[in-house]
Amino acid sequence: MTDSSRYETDWLALPDLVEVLGESLGRVRRLLDDHYLIGSRRNGVLQVPSVFIVDGRPLSSLRGTAIVLHDVGFDDDEAIDWLLTPEDTIGVAPIEALLVGRKSEVRRVAATLS
Repeated sequence: MTDSSRYETDWLALPDLVEVLGESLGRVRRLLDDHYLIGSRRNGVLQVPSVFIVDGRPLSSLRGTAIVLHDVGFDDDEAIDWLLTPEDTIGVAPIEALLVGRKSEVRRVAATLS
């Protein structure tokens, strides 16, 4: 997506996640499998937006939000794109709202998507 209004973030590959999180590669893969983090293949490499990591840990409200998005039919790529793109009903990109503690609002909007 080349939308200039999209939330700007760096992307972390698995080796970067191991370092940033201070976890083993196996543990990082489990975080992805269990939706504590969601990633996307960018340039052939699985990567996670760095904004999903706060203080060396996965953003606590990300997992539940990812599950809601998967429940309405989004795959990981679509979920990431939605989280990083400004949402009119929220007023900002959903990730921005999650970062300031507005998880209920974000999940309520996510649940209405299809």
